[in-house]
Amino acid sequence: MSVLTSVIGHQKHKGWVITDAGWMALSRDRGTASQKVNQGSGLVCNVEGDPLNDLIVSSTNQEHGIISDRSKKDIAWESFGIGSMVRILPNHACATGAMYDRYYIIDGSTEIIDVWHRINGW
Repeated sequence: MSVLTSVIGHQKHKGWVITDAGWMALSRDRGTASQKVNQGSGLVCNVEGDPLNDLIVSSTNQEHGIISDRSKKDIAWESFGIGSMVRILPNHACATGAMYDRYYIIDGSTEIIDVWHRINGW
């Protein structure tokens, strides 16, 4: 499962890329925080799903995510223009999936091949 989100801002002096996907889109689960490699609130990938070096969603608020480099390296700002898209692999698929009423299915590309509507309730 992944969440496609857009870049909405930068705070270059802090090394942050800001997205419009916060904990409501990604879940608050920081399940990797005590593991050998902490993935923050999710691993950052390009639109095709390829991980982008050491970039993670290091922090979230309700509506926004903060992307930063886990190793504190400089970010290639030209790859994160305002309005550009990134794909996030969240830590907890169940908690993330619960926030959406449908899932867009892709198969090895960015082309949507199906839409699965979620059935709500227990």
